[in-house]
Amino acid sequence: MWPESRESLPKQFLPLIGTRSSFQNTVLTLKRADVFARPIVISNHDYRFLVAEQLAQIQADAEIVLEPVRRDSGPAVAVAAELAFQRDPDTIVVVMAADHVVQDPDGLVELCKEAAKAAAGGKIVTLGIRPTHAVTGYGYIRPGARLSADRDVMEVAAFVEKPDAATAQTYVDQGYLWNSGNFVFKAATMRGEIARFEPAMAAACAEAVSKAVRDLQFLVLDKTAFEAAPRKSIDYAVMERTTSAAVIPADIGWSDIGTWSAVRDLSPRDADGNAVRGMGMVLGGTNCMIRSEDTLTAVIGLDDVIVITTQDAVLVAHASAADQVKQLVEKLKVEDRREALEHKRMYRPWGYYQSIDNGGRYQVKRIVVKPDGRLSLQKHFHRAEHWIVVRGTAEVTIDNDVRLVHENESIYLPIGCIHRMVNPGKIDLELIEVQVGSYLGEDDIIRVEDVYNRA
Repeated sequence: MWPESRESLPKQFLPLIGTRSSFQNTVLTLKRADVFARPIVISNHDYRFLVAEQLAQIQADAEIVLEPVRRDSGPAVAVAAELAFQRDPDTIVVVMAADHVVQDPDGLVELCKEAAKAAAGGKIVTLGIRPTHAVTGYGYIRPGARLSADRDVMEVAAFVEKPDAATAQTYVDQGYLWNSGNFVFKAATMRGEIARFEPAMAAACAEAVSKAVRDLQFLVLDKTAFEAAPRKSIDYAVMERTTSAAVIPADIGWSDIGTWSAVRDLSPRDADGNAVRGMGMVLGGTNCMIRSEDTLTAVIGLDDVIVITTQDAVLVAHASAADQVKQLVEKLKVEDRREALEHKRMYRPWGYYQSIDNGGRYQVKRIVVKPDGRLSLQKHFHRAEHWIVVRGTAEVTIDNDVRLVHENESIYLPIGCIHRMVNPGKIDLELIEVQVGSYLGEDDIIRVEDVYNRA
């Protein structure tokens, strides 16, 4: 989903459909206290504050478990099964991807309840989506015999890889289902199957959980133990090898929103099929999608094009080529382009900063600090900074001096001084920061003290 989705802000945290992120919508779907217990959110350590902030925005509570390194879905499910097993071996676990869209969340909840009955009997149930058309980007499931006369749950006859176009159409004609990658199982069942097929993964994840430590509101898995877990998806690790796999057909408006074409198809469209979000305009075109929050973006006389405008990058693609965006991003990485990984706006636990301008010996940023947010007590060896407050009030520490800087006031921080900024007010604090010096990189920050444990 580049250029909106990047390494620093991946797609599950973006409002691609509607006003909330797919992560938030997933959590809200599982917020039914009569069906689900307090959820476990497993995420990479780099996204811990994004997860916490987005949960707070929807007033949701969760156990946030942090992976110190990335190990694919197999170890993530192994950790979830281990944590659930410690609560109760018979706990029924629902594994949901954070970056999928479900247009019928109530239907999803009912399917989970139905799948839980089969899971209680030892089955690992996956949700198989009834195809609306032939797609080459999904794996498929060939359903087998029905497990019970009164339940719409079937054996899995086979998992098949992503097909070519002709094979995909054959699969649809023969009643195959899309593999959604969402699962329902008993904790003891999944734990046992991982130990059976991937003993090294099971041992590493169990040790990572047993040696996990608390850091603020997060549970951080032990790095040394978790690194020993093989990097493998749960499909390869278990689902394609177990004899306990079952599938329940689902018709819930599901999409993994893997391309911009999928976003277009799920977005509100006008009479000409155009989907416009933000500052966009289409003249004499059909089935186009424009997304542009800050810059007027116009398309004239074109059909089936996708235009995504961000502050530092523009993507223009034919809808049929939307699946090639990943190849483009890989090329940008090879060329070491910052735009492949980072946005101009970078989120931090206290708020965010956004690059405005930069030159050989200067850089200008816009900084927004949330109420009660505080930057780390820090110093720089290579740059001085000027802070101009444009909204709110800043409490600024410079060495042993603490003072308040109000709207339309400024303050100078010389090279080497130990400084901190706090927002003591009830509204966002906004300021312009001008850095001047011989080196302006983010790694010229020496943290002396930090309430977010980053020192």
